[in-house]
Amino acid sequence: MGKENNAKKTFLILIVIFLLIVIAGISITQQIGKTPEEKSLGYLKSYLKKIDVTNSTPTKSKLTLEQTSLKDELPDIDEYELTVRGNEDSDTCVNVEIFSSPEKAGDGPDAWLKETAENFNRSGFTVNGKEATVSVRNISSGDAVDYIVSGKYVPELFAPSNELWIAMAQAQSVNLIKITDSLVQNTAGILISQSTYKTLESKYGKADLAAVVQATSNGEISFGYTNPYASSTGLNLLLSTLSYFDSENPLSDKAKEGFQKFQENIPFVSYNTMQMRSAAESGSLDAFIMEYQTYANDATLKNNYTFIPFGVPHNNPLYACGQVTQEKADLIEAFTKYALDSRQQSSAKNFGFNQNQVSPDKINYDGNTILQAQQLWKEEKDSGKPIIAVFVADVSGSMSGTPLSNLKKSLINGGQYINKNNYIGLVSYSSDVTIELPINQFDINQRSYFNSAIQNLSASGNTATFDAIMVATNMLLEKKQEVPDSKMIMFVLSDGETNTGCELSDVTKVVRNLEIPIYTIGYNADISALTDISSINEAASINADSEDVIYQLRNLFNSNL
Repeated sequence: MGKENNAKKTFLILIVIFLLIVIAGISITQQIGKTPEEKSLGYLKSYLKKIDVTNSTPTKSKLTLEQTSLKDELPDIDEYELTVRGNEDSDTCVNVEIFSSPEKAGDGPDAWLKETAENFNRSGFTVNGKEATVSVRNISSGDAVDYIVSGKYVPELFAPSNELWIAMAQAQSVNLIKITDSLVQNTAGILISQSTYKTLESKYGKADLAAVVQATSNGEISFGYTNPYASSTGLNLLLSTLSYFDSENPLSDKAKEGFQKFQENIPFVSYNTMQMRSAAESGSLDAFIMEYQTYANDATLKNNYTFIPFGVPHNNPLYACGQVTQEKADLIEAFTKYALDSRQQSSAKNFGFNQNQVSPDKINYDGNTILQAQQLWKEEKDSGKPIIAVFVADVSGSMSGTPLSNLKKSLINGGQYINKNNYIGLVSYSSDVTIELPINQFDINQRSYFNSAIQNLSASGNTATFDAIMVATNMLLEKKQEVPDSKMIMFVLSDGETNTGCELSDVTKVVRNLEIPIYTIGYNADISALTDISSINEAASINADSEDVIYQLRNLFNSNL
């Protein structure tokens, strides 16, 4: 009897194994001959069958068209590190603060100005018997201009990477007084892989900016650059590209048409240098932009890429922000003289500056032209194609309180930076997924629905992040059929914790081949988990803490929507 039962069990096991093999065989057979995109759509369809989705009924809220002021959007200045802190006791000391771009105010190979300031502070220089010191704040040139123009926080000195930011600030009625044309010399450049360099030389006779722009416009190479609202090299590249298409008027229709064609073949514009470096390391870019100083300090870059200079010089000028007291003027004069002496300039070479690179662009851009070029970029960076975007908002229990409050504030404020010709939808999720707002063109009505849906979000339950991404992906694809000449994008706003539903590997199988970039914004978050999502298709992951979340999203939407 026991042998008979064992034989039955063995038979049943064999039947189950056979059925599993048959099912697996059918699944494999179904995938044979399909394109990667078709396979992804098949995966998506199977996952969606397992996800509970609720459709909310949108309601309108009263919509104020008044924009939040830049001053109110900016976080407290302490979000940006004082890498050198001078003596701030006004009774015993005279101190001035310098806003400095990161390549000279950071650590390691980026510490030239930091070390120069520290050495000066130890030198014992005095003004009227008081100790004289300088403080250095590490802040990108674009962010620095925002603080200075808005009046949120104005230092005594400003040392951006190049003169473009000075012209922009002056065009907005900021009184900046030149102290020196250049603290140290640097150069904007394009890094080109060695094989691509040879290809450009062979086809165009020379591997330079013109060849890169032509090759990109023709779809022959994959080229990446950084956000021209924040990055000095990105802004330089934007102006250089527009000038390539029309050297007489970089804002002309001719320049605009050329730029649209160029942008059609740009895979993405990096939110920051780190994202761009990551894309290059993954092999998805043939060429990308970078300052020479950074290139000179990275052996891997020097071994694998050729540096091609372009644009206006990155001469790192020094300007006073308005009039200062005589004591501070004397201190500024003494510090400038110290920074420009032979010892400090020799030290600068060790940090990768003053390398005799030649910047080929001799055009002087006025501030209004630069501001208009940034606006042109925002409107034309997608070659005139509308964006279809879905915001995916985490409303699980772990988002309760400050995280959800900040999510709401940042999304509602960010809405004012979304172009009205784009198409926007909203999904929320906890244990299940809710379509809060179907995708429609972001006119006044849609924005009213959008704000209302955000205001009504509340937190509870578990966290099915990947289920929500599946639902949002399906929404994007369905709208793409209605608006075929468009670009899809997704924003996930979460604390990064996922504890139910689909997994990262499931989402990866779906969205990678569909080429949908997923930008993630973390609120008191597990940033590594969110970075894993964004890295699927080379998007950025932002750590938006409670202080700077509104400003972070303003910048992200400005550059993507």
